Amino acid sequence: MKILAIESSCDETAAAVVEDGRRVLSSVIATQVEEHKLYGGVVPEIASRRHSESIVGVVREALEQAQLTLSDIDAIGVTYAPGLIGALLVGVNFAKGLSLSAGLPLIPVHHLRSHIASNYITTPDLEPPFLCLVVSGGHTHIIEAKDYTTLRILGKTRDDAAGEAFDKAARAMGMPYPGGIHMDKLAETGNDKAFTLPRPTVEGAPLDFSFSGLKTAVINTLHNAKQKGQDINTADLAASYRKAVVDCLVRNVMRAAEETGHKKLVIAGDVSANSLLRRRLQEECKKTGRTLYMPHLSLCGDNAAMVGAQAYYEYLAGNTAGMELNACAQRSIDLG
Repeated sequence: MKILAIESSCDETAAAVVEDGRRVLSSVIATQVEEHKLYGGVVPEIASRRHSESIVGVVREALEQAQLTLSDIDAIGVTYAPGLIGALLVGVNFAKGLSLSAGLPLIPVHHLRSHIASNYITTPDLEPPFLCLVVSGGHTHIIEAKDYTTLRILGKTRDDAAGEAFDKAARAMGMPYPGGIHMDKLAETGNDKAFTLPRPTVEGAPLDFSFSGLKTAVINTLHNAKQKGQDINTADLAASYRKAVVDCLVRNVMRAAEETGHKKLVIAGDVSANSLLRRRLQEECKKTGRTLYMPHLSLCGDNAAMVGAQAYYEYLAGNTAGMELNACAQRSIDLG
């Protein structure tokens, strides 16, 4: 089954053709990163406008790369939630138009489910059930995947997501957007024991996360040094902060793995590209006899190939939509 997938939840306009949920025939991404760098983050109105300008060309190129026409496609998959509402609307309305004009089934896909599905492309023999840590700019969840479309939330952030915590702290340290990538590179050169930072927990909910206090701690460290006229070793602070965030992520997901007994651990989302997170989870899984599955670095960020992968399983589960489909800025991953 060949699915034409469309992704426009934030600042990447993407289209891909995926066969049977595992084989990527084409994948095209039009990025807006350089433009949003001017503002230190994504400007929703600009993102929506650029999606409108790029989507026709991106979809056409995805079909051309796959050496297919629309008549060769079996269904249209599209990210409909969660994300920037204006950006999502561009992709959803375009997909609805294609579906109606070509008479093809329309498959609504949850963005975070797509990130998990990026692992099906990287590791074609991966199958549920498994435990998954989803870490991105807007979301941090511990998910139990009972099957491809039945997901249960075991833990989640109570405030900032891990990616947001990285980006905001990086910005405070003077790094350009997207900050998390630059912090990860700089942290590799620093001393992660140079600064003492908290590892917050949530009382009564040991699998939940809280990063706002940790983010505030690093900002206060910078402000205090500035007020005293002291210089800060940015590489050391970045390394110490990255280790604190990763410690929280690893602590909770490994606790969830022990409690549930899962031997397969999956990571997904933008922050799954973080080099320390990958190393630490590999070490912990090796020590505890678990297998770690990680998406290829090219699939960690937003892309349409992962949308096409998850769309296949949503279709098999009967999750299709008609012209009533609308974009949704917020929607829980367990609701689909």
